[in-house]
Amino acid sequence: MSLPKFDLQGFLFESLGSIAPDLFGEKDKYKLFATKVWPLLAGCREELAQCYQPENGRPGIEPVVLLGVLIFQFMERVPDRQAVEMVKYHLGWKLALNLKLGADGFHPTTLVHFRQRLLEAGKSGMAFGVVLKALEEEGFIAKRSRQRLDSTHILGAVARMSALECVRETLAVALDELEGKLTKDQRPEFWEELWERYVESKLDYKSAEETLQSKRRQAGADCLRLLEWLEPLGAEVREAKGVALLRKVLSQQYEVQQSGQIEPVKVHASGIVQKPHDADVEWSAKGHGKEKKEWKGYEVQVAETVASQEDQSSFIASDVTQRATESDDAGLPATLQKQKALGLGLPSELYTDGAYISGRAIKEAKEAGWQLVGPAQPSASRVRLAKEYRIEAFDISITERKAVCPDGKTSTNCSKLTEEKSGKVTYRFEFGANVIAARIKQPASRALYPIARSLSEPTTKSCSSDGAINRVKNFSFECTNETRSKEPLAS
Repeated sequence: MSLPKFDLQGFLFESLGSIAPDLFGEKDKYKLFATKVWPLLAGCREELAQCYQPENGRPGIEPVVLLGVLIFQFMERVPDRQAVEMVKYHLGWKLALNLKLGADGFHPTTLVHFRQRLLEAGKSGMAFGVVLKALEEEGFIAKRSRQRLDSTHILGAVARMSALECVRETLAVALDELEGKLTKDQRPEFWEELWERYVESKLDYKSAEETLQSKRRQAGADCLRLLEWLEPLGAEVREAKGVALLRKVLSQQYEVQQSGQIEPVKVHASGIVQKPHDADVEWSAKGHGKEKKEWKGYEVQVAETVASQEDQSSFIASDVTQRATESDDAGLPATLQKQKALGLGLPSELYTDGAYISGRAIKEAKEAGWQLVGPAQPSASRVRLAKEYRIEAFDISITERKAVCPDGKTSTNCSKLTEEKSGKVTYRFEFGANVIAARIKQPASRALYPIARSLSEPTTKSCSSDGAINRVKNFSFECTNETRSKEPLAS
C-alpha cells in the first residue's frame, strides 16, 4: 500500500480550526492537541513512510491522522469502530487531527492494519514519544525530574487453554509450518496420521477424564516421535520457529520416566507457554493468601513524574514491557535505558518499593549522580515472624554498631561476620535479658526466643563508609543514597 499526498498547508486552510477558530477555547484539550501535538505528529511523516511501499498499490489513509487517532483512542478509551465514528462526526477530533469539516471516515480494520505496520517496523512507541516531546517543550517534564517507579501486569490476548489443548495446538502450528518446508516425498510415513489427528480434528471437550488423559499421553508421544524424526535434518527445518516452540512445550508439559515412558507433569512451573500463537505470554503470580494475584500476560514497568506542587499533574515518563516472570530488579536498568533512548536524563530522585532496592542498586545510583529511594526488603525468609521481630521494626545504624527495638531498647552487642568464600558481610545484633524478659510475656514470642537479627551489606568499601542512621517509616527502612545501603536481614 502506498502513501497518500500529504498537503499540510492545504489542510490548514480547509480544516475546522481555520473555518471556526473560536469554536474551542485556548485551554480546550482538542485545541491544545491541534496546536502543540499535531505539528510534532506531522514531523514524523517521513519516519511513518518507512512502514509503506512508496509506489506500490493504492494510496492508504494518511498515517499521521491514524497515529493521532491511536492517541485519542487511549485518551478517551474508545474501541476501533467508535473511534472511526468520532473521526467522522466529532468536531473536537476533526480539529485536533487537522481534518476537513466534511472528511469521511474509514473502515475500523484500517486501525488494526496500521498497528501491525508499526509493530513490524519497530515503531510501536512513536505516539508515546511524540506526546512526551510535546510535554518536554511545554515544560511539564524536565530532562531530569523526580520520579516514581512501579510495576503492574497486563493481560495477554489469549484464551484459557488446558495443558492438552496447548500441546495439541502447538503440534498443529509445527505441522502447518513444516508443510511449507517439506515436500510430500520428504515427509515422514506417519505425517498423514498426525495431520488428521491435530490439524483436521478438534478435541471433544465432553470426553471422559480417562479419555482426555489418554489423549494427553498420546500427544506427548507424538511430539517426541516428530522431534526425533526431525533431528537428523538440516538446521533450517530442525530449528524452525514452530519446531523450537514444540520442543519447548514438550519439555514443559512432559517428563520421561526411567522406563522410557513419557508422562505429563503434575505441577507446572511459572513461565510456561500458555498458547502457541502468543508464546511470550506467561503465567505468573504475586503475593500470598488472600492478596495473591495471578495472571497470564506480561509485566510492565511504569515510571511517572512526581509533582512538586499539589495542583500539578504527574505524567508518565516511560513504560517498559517485560515477561511476566521477570523481576522488578531487572526492570530498573531497563527503565533507565528506555528513558535514555527517549532523550531524558537520569532522574534526580527515583522512588520505588522494596523490590528494586539493594546495596548494589543504591551504590550504582550514587555513582551515577542520582538518588534511589525506597524501603528495605522485609524479612522474606521468615514470613510467619511477628511484626515486632522483623527487620522493618528496628532502627539500625551500622556505623554506630547498634540497633533499637520497637520498645526503645538498644542492642547490647554487635558482631561482624564475613563469609570466607563469598566475602559477604553480615552484622549480628544481640539484645540483653531485660529485652527478652519483656518480650517473652507476649504469647507469640515464646517460640521466637532469643531475639537476634543480622544485617547483610555489600563488600564494597565505598558503599559501607556512609554513616547516616536508618529511620523507620511505617515499619520499613528508608534507604537512600545518603544512608547505609543494605540487603534484607538474614535470620
